[in-house]
Amino acid sequence: MQNARTITRPVKGDEGIRATDAARPFVHVLADSSDKLAGVCSILEQQFTVAGERLDAEAKLSQVPFAIVIRAELRDTGTIAAIKKRAAKLAKATKRIFLVEHSSHTTISQAYALGATFVLPGTINKIKLLAALADPAEPSSASSGNTPQRDNAVETAATAIASMFTAVTLGAPLDVDGTKEAGRQIADRITEHGLSEWLTTVRRHHEGTYQHCLLVTGVAIDFGLSLGVGRTDLERLYTAAMFHDIGKAQIPLAILDKPGRLDADERAMIETHPTAGYEFLKDHQKISPEILDAVRHHHEYLDGSGYPDALCGENINDIVRILTISDIFAALIEHRHYKPTMPRNEAYNILCGMSGKLEKALVTSFKEVALTR
Repeated sequence: MQNARTITRPVKGDEGIRATDAARPFVHVLADSSDKLAGVCSILEQQFTVAGERLDAEAKLSQVPFAIVIRAELRDTGTIAAIKKRAAKLAKATKRIFLVEHSSHTTISQAYALGATFVLPGTINKIKLLAALADPAEPSSASSGNTPQRDNAVETAATAIASMFTAVTLGAPLDVDGTKEAGRQIADRITEHGLSEWLTTVRRHHEGTYQHCLLVTGVAIDFGLSLGVGRTDLERLYTAAMFHDIGKAQIPLAILDKPGRLDADERAMIETHPTAGYEFLKDHQKISPEILDAVRHHHEYLDGSGYPDALCGENINDIVRILTISDIFAALIEHRHYKPTMPRNEAYNILCGMSGKLEKALVTSFKEVALTR
C-alpha cells in the first residue's frame, strides 16, 4: 500500500462538519489506496458531506455517518483485517455500500460477511452509486431507532445467502440453522409490515441474485400466509425459498447478471443450477427431502415442459408449486439497473397467461398477494 493518508472533505480536524454542510447527509469513504479514495470522494462531494480515510491509516471517524462507502480489494487479508477493526463504527451507519472491483461470488459474499447492506460489483459506476445512496434516511425513524430495526431482517438474510454461496464456492460449512433463522425473521417482518414494504426495502439494498433470493423468499412467505398454511409448512416454504437458488453459486456472475437475453450456451448453463443445488445439499443431514425436492424442481411445470426432470402433474408437490409461482413473479418484478421494473399487475397477468404450466387455483389465489398485499 501507499503511505497512510487521510482525505477529509469538508471535515476539519476536531471541529467536525462545517455548519454550512450540516444539512447534507454525511458519508464516510474508506479505500485501500489514495486514488480509489479520491475517486469515490469526487463522485459524492457535490451531493453529500464527505470524509474519507485510507484503510491503512488510523481510524479517525468521530461522527456517525448516514452511509459508509468502501472501495477496496477484498481478496487482500490485510484489507479485510482493517475493515474488521472498524466493525463497531460500520454497524452504526444506516447504509454500508461496498464497491467490489473483482466481481465474483466469493468477494460479494465477503462484503456481506463484513457488514455490507449493498454491494456494487465491477467497475465503479457513478449513477449506480448515487442511486444506492439516494434513498434518504428518515430523521424521524432514524432518531427513534426504527430504521435499523426494520432492516435487520434484510441484513440477516443477505448474510445468510452470502454464507451459503461461500459454502458452495469455498467448501465452507453450510449454516442451515442460520439460514432458517433468517427465513423466520423475514416471516416475522412480513407479518408485521406486509409484503410491499419488504419488496421496496430489498430492491433498495440489493441487486442480482441476492435480490432475487430475498424477493422470492418474501413472496413465498406472504403467499403461504395468505393461504393460511400452518407454522411447520411455512418454515418448509421459507427454507426452500432461501435455498432454492444455491446452485447459482456455481454460475459465473457475468452470466447471472448479464443485461439482455442469454444465448443458447448461457441458457444451458443457467439451467444446471437446480441440479447443482440439489447435489450440494443432498448429503446435509439438516436438509429435509421436501427442501431437496423444492431446490431441484422449482423450474418444473405441470405440463412437463420444465427442467431438469420434465416432471408433470401430480409428481410436483404443493410446496414446489407455490415456490415456482413465487419464483417467476419475483423474477418479473426484480429491479435491474438496465431495465425498468415491471409493475406487479403486469407480472401477475403473465402468470395468468401460463395456462397448463401453473396450477390455476393457486394462480387465482395468488392475485391478492401479487396486487394488494
